[in-house]
This record gives sequence, structure tokens and C-alpha cells, in this order.
Amino acid sequence: MMSDAALGLTQLLLFLFFILLGFPIAFTLMAMGLFFGYLGMGDRVFDLLIQRTYAVMSSDVLISVPLFVFMGYVIERANILDRLFRALQMASGNIPGSLAVATLATCALFATATGIVGAVVTLMGLLAFPAMLRAGYDVKLASGVICAGGCLGILIPPSIMLILYGATAGVSVVQLYAAAFIPGLTLAGLYIAYAIGIAIVKPEVAPRLPPDAVAVPFGKILWALLTSFLPLALLIAMVLGAILLGLATPSEAAAMGSLGSILLAITYRAFTFGKLKESVFLTARTSAMVCWLFVGSYIFSSVFGYLGGQGVVEEFVKSLPLNTFTFMLLAQAIIFVLGWPLEWTEIIVIFVPIFLPLLDNFGVDPLFFGVLIALNLQTSFLSPPVAMAAFYLKGVAPKHVRIEDIFRGCMPFIFIVVFTMLMVYIFPAIVTWLPETLYGGQSGPPAVQMDAPPSGGFQEEEMPELPPLQ
Repeated sequence: MMSDAALGLTQLLLFLFFILLGFPIAFTLMAMGLFFGYLGMGDRVFDLLIQRTYAVMSSDVLISVPLFVFMGYVIERANILDRLFRALQMASGNIPGSLAVATLATCALFATATGIVGAVVTLMGLLAFPAMLRAGYDVKLASGVICAGGCLGILIPPSIMLILYGATAGVSVVQLYAAAFIPGLTLAGLYIAYAIGIAIVKPEVAPRLPPDAVAVPFGKILWALLTSFLPLALLIAMVLGAILLGLATPSEAAAMGSLGSILLAITYRAFTFGKLKESVFLTARTSAMVCWLFVGSYIFSSVFGYLGGQGVVEEFVKSLPLNTFTFMLLAQAIIFVLGWPLEWTEIIVIFVPIFLPLLDNFGVDPLFFGVLIALNLQTSFLSPPVAMAAFYLKGVAPKHVRIEDIFRGCMPFIFIVVFTMLMVYIFPAIVTWLPETLYGGQSGPPAVQMDAPPSGGFQEEEMPELPPLQ
């Protein structure tokens, strides 16, 4: 008969095995949790299922997820991205690598409106990728620009990933948004700097546009920016500003952003009942996936902790000769490697909770740790063999574009992500300055305290007794 700890470790290994076979994540988590929970605690595991499902579905933290997702889908289907790209393309016409710069700037701004990586990569693949290829851009550079730019939504607020991390780690989502804001802009800026630099050093990979293409009157450029860039920028500034300044909770700001996206679509005469219906359907599907993923992860992690698997991992890590730096290096290296076969959702809900109880032992702030993870997870969409951003782009790219070329194009941007992580670790003020300036030592402004998750988030290390259902 296996010990409880051995059962817990077997549970984790079997989960990885089934995920690599392609089984659905949420239901695999629930199945593994219920099966091994029944072996370890008997019928009580079904009480656990009911209690944890209710806890997730009644969580205030997750209310903002469907609202932000809806906001993104409405903006996506209102053809605002097309207007935005054209305006930024005209504005950056005289800059080396102007199409790449316009693409990255569009992705960065659109990432703040929707954290849906697949949507941004697909739309920019249809819009900007053909434009860059027609202009003579190298396939690898054009591919890397779109894939890397499309992944910025994981990091730049209002990121869905940061909401899920906040719920998992028991960290204020408001502070996470404040902490990730400057690193997100820094990463986007480094992407743009690389695009300009490579266009100067190797002009053959990013040719300048012909004179007639950049000879646009200033008045036309200004009008394009006022009608395309400014409205979306104002909407995003109002949503994020309301959150960061404590004028509204993330859920309230997301509701305001959803209404604003509908008004913006109406203003652009791109609002129809069919598009609204499609946005609602896609929002419901995405939100259901997120909620069931949390239900599964909550059950899985609770059973894993009850069986002693979490304790075995903790004792093993504590037995290693690690200091704060080497622990952070080990944790980020593991997450980086896990990003090759797994998606960010699996990493956040399954593997990040394993590290969270260890942070106090090494004096690591979970807020700082979360931003590093958000940076690191950029690579999970860019690094093969999974590299979902590459496959999203391949799905809409011309037939002559090979997946190998897209992978090669992503590599320089992976190095930029790693460099940014190094900068953040050496200069932690990049992460801590804004939340400390806005909130001091508090967990967020008074108006947003209600959206901060309870201490400990959704994880439990021990569960010796289950209280009776009420």
C-alpha cells in the first residue's frame, strides 16, 4: 500500500502524463483530484468538490474576468484594431522598421484592451503580417514581431493572468496591476528598440517604405490619431486609472470598460446584434473555462496538500543549499522549462502554488514573484514545441511561411524577455516603485480592498478535517 505522500507525487506525475497526451486540463485536474482524494480520504472528497466549487463560483476576485474578456471581444469585433494599426503606421512612417514599430505599438495598446493572446496574434497576423511581407520584411522578423507583441497581454494590465495569479496567491489584483505596469511598458519598449535597431543594422530585413507611402500630410496623420488612437487610449486610461487610483474596484472598472467598448463600437458604426451575440457567447465560453479550471485546480491542490505531496516538495527544496537568488533562479528556470510543453494556465494553477509556500522561507515578496512569472510566461507562448503564438500565426499565415521560420523569429524576443527579467531582478524598483508610491505598504487603495483575495488565496497546504456542509 502506497503512503499518502507517494500518492500525492503519483497524482502530480499522472497529471503531467495525461496533459501531455492532450486531455482537457480542467477535467483532468478534477478527475485526478477526485480519484486520489477518494483513495486518501474516502467519501469526504465529494464534500470537498461541492465546497470548493461553491468557493470558486462565489469569489469576488474572478468577477472581473468575464467583464474584461467581454470588453476585449467587443473591441476585437468592432474593427478598432484595423483603424489603430493604420493610424500608427502613418505616424511611424519615417522611423526605421516602421511597420514593425506600428505592429508592436498596436499590440501593446490592444493588449491593455484584451488579454486574449490568440485573438491579438490572429488579428495582427491577418492585418500586419501581409503588410510587412509585401514591404519586403524578413519572414522571421515579421513573425517574431507579431508573436511577441501579441503575448504582451499576459503582462500588461488588465491581464487575465494577473487576476488568476492574485486569486491563487492571495495577492491584491490592484497591486499586481500597479506592479506589472512599468515592466510591461519596459518590455514593449525593448521590443520596439530591437525592431528599430535591427532595421538600422540590417536594412535588408526591414526595408524602409517608399517615399510615396510615407508622404502623408501631417493633418491626415493627426486626424487618424484623434479618431483611432485617442478614443481607445482614453477608454483604457479610464479603466486602468479608476483601478490604480482607487476610484473603482477591478470588477467595477471592468464593467465600465465593457460599457465603454460598446459605446466605442456604436461610435464607429461597427455595433450589430450579431457581433454582440458572438461576443457574449465567446465570453461565456472563456469564463466557463477559467472557472472550471479553478475548480479543478482547487480540488487538485487541496488533495495534493492533504496527501502530503506539498510537504515533500517543500522539504526537498529546503534541503537544497539555496539562498534567495538561487531559489529564484531555480523557480524561474523550472517555470521557463514548463512553458515548453504546457500553457500558462496550467503553470499558474498547478505549479505556482507549489512555490508559493516557499516564498516566506527565502524572503521573496509574492507580488514581485508574480510579476517575474508574468514576464517568464511570455516565453511559454514563444518557445517550441508548444509555442501557441507561433501556431496561432501559422494558422493565418501564407502557405510559404514555415513553422520553423516562425520559431526562429521568436528566439530574439525570448532573449529580450530573459534580459528584462534580469533587469527587474537587479533593479526591483521597476516593479515596486509604482505600488509603493500609490499605496505605500497597504494592499491597495481603500476603494478596492473588497477585490483583494483572502489571505492564502485558493491554496491549502493541510486539510485534516473537512467542516460539514451548511
